[in-house]
Amino acid sequence: MLHTDVLIIGGSAAGFVAAGTAKSNNPDKTVMVVRKEEKVMIPCGIPYIFGTVGTSDKNILPDGGLEKMGVDIRIDEIASVDVEKKTAATVGGETIGYDKLVFATGSQPVVPKWLKGTELKNVYTILKNKSYLDELQRQLVGLKKVVLVGAGFIGVEVADELNKQGYDVTIVEILPRILGLAFDDEFAAAMSEQLTARGVKVLTDIGIKEVLGEGKVSGVLLSNGETMEADAVVLSLGYKPNTELAEKAGAEINTAGFIVTDQYKRASLKDCFAVGDCSEKRDFLTGKLSRIMLASTSCAEARVAGLNLFSLSTICTFRGTIGIYSTCIGETACGVAGLNEVTARAEGFDVVTGSFTGVDTHPGCLDCSQKQTVKLIVSKGNGVILGGEALGGRSVGELINVIGFAIQNSMTINDLLVAQIGTHPLLTASPAGYPLIKAAEVVAKAMKHA
Repeated sequence: MLHTDVLIIGGSAAGFVAAGTAKSNNPDKTVMVVRKEEKVMIPCGIPYIFGTVGTSDKNILPDGGLEKMGVDIRIDEIASVDVEKKTAATVGGETIGYDKLVFATGSQPVVPKWLKGTELKNVYTILKNKSYLDELQRQLVGLKKVVLVGAGFIGVEVADELNKQGYDVTIVEILPRILGLAFDDEFAAAMSEQLTARGVKVLTDIGIKEVLGEGKVSGVLLSNGETMEADAVVLSLGYKPNTELAEKAGAEINTAGFIVTDQYKRASLKDCFAVGDCSEKRDFLTGKLSRIMLASTSCAEARVAGLNLFSLSTICTFRGTIGIYSTCIGETACGVAGLNEVTARAEGFDVVTGSFTGVDTHPGCLDCSQKQTVKLIVSKGNGVILGGEALGGRSVGELINVIGFAIQNSMTINDLLVAQIGTHPLLTASPAGYPLIKAAEVVAKAMKHA
C-alpha cells in the first residue's frame, strides 16, 4: 500500500494550489495529487482555445513547479475513500493511505434533464477536459451555424471566440440581458452592444424548449414556439459541484449541493478538507450560501486549506466569497466585485451609488486611451463599500481586483478619498481624475444629501 502525508483528489486550480501550498509550508511532509487528466486545462482560458489561443495545447496548467517541489502527481481516479482506515482506493487498483485528505473534485456542466435532444450529435457542453474539448474543436470544423445557450461569462466568451473564427453564432439567454446575474443593466447593456457589434446575434428574454434533430442537431425550438437552424448547440448553463465521492465517504453536503466546510476549509470528516468548486461557498457580505464558482476563489480556498492542514491559524481563514469577475470582448473589458446595485437592494441593504467616467491615461488623447467608468455601491449608514463595477480597457481587470481588496478589508468611501495612488501617463488615469476616487467623491456628495 502506498502512503502519503497529504492526499489531494483532483488536480485543477484548487488541487494544484493546495498541493503547492501544502508542500511549501510543510517541506518535511509528502504530498500526492491524484487526478484523472494527463494534462490539466487552465480553467479560465478554456473559451480562448476556440480562437485567440487556437489550441488546448497552449492552455495547459504546467506540472513542472509542483514536481520540482517534490509533489507526487499520479494519473488515476479515486474510486472510494475509507475515512476510518484513512485510505483511498483507485480505479487503477492502488490503495493509498493518508494522514490528511483534500477533496478538490471540481464541478461538472449542468445539462437539464427536462431538455430534450441533448443526446444528439453536435450537442456540447464546456467540459474542463482536454480530450473532450479537442474532439469538440474537431467536430466543429466544417459546420457553420452554432447556437450557444446561456449568456454567462463562459457562454459569452465562447460565442465571441467562435464568431472570430467565422462561425455564424447566436447566443440565447433567458434573462433580459447577457451577464445579467453579475452586472447592473448599464454595464450588461454595454457588453451586449460590444458582442452584437462584433457579429454575434444576441437573443435575450427567451429560452429553449428542445434541441431538434434526428441523430444529429438540426436546430432548436425556442420558448416562444419559433425554431432556429443550428449545426451545433453548445450548452453553457452553469456548473454543479462534483461531490459524489465525498458524499459516499460520509461527508456532509449542504442544501446547495456543496461539501460543508468551516472557515479553515475543513469538511465534516476527520482530517478531511474540501476546496474549489466542490466546496461550500458563503457570500462574504450576506453570509448566505452561494453558488459562485471561480478559479480565483478556488485558489484562495486552497491556500487556506494548505496553510491549516497540520495546525490551525486564526488569521488564515476563508471569510466568504466576494465574487470578483471580469471579462473582455474585443478591447472592452467589464468587471464586478461584491454586490451590484440590484442585488444589494434585493438583499435589504440601504445603499448609495455613484459613477464616474474618465479616461485610463493622461492625457486622454493617446492612441492607447480608453474611457473608464467606475460605479461604487456603498452602505448608506457607514460608507462601507459593498460592491463595485468597472467598464473600459484591459486595465479594468486589475482595477476590479483593487475594489475587491477594498471590500474584503471593509474599507469605506473615506478610505478611498484619502487613498494614495501611483500614476503614469501611459498606464493609469490622471491623479486629478482617477475614476475610482472620483466615483468615491460622487458617492460622498450623495451621502451628504441622502
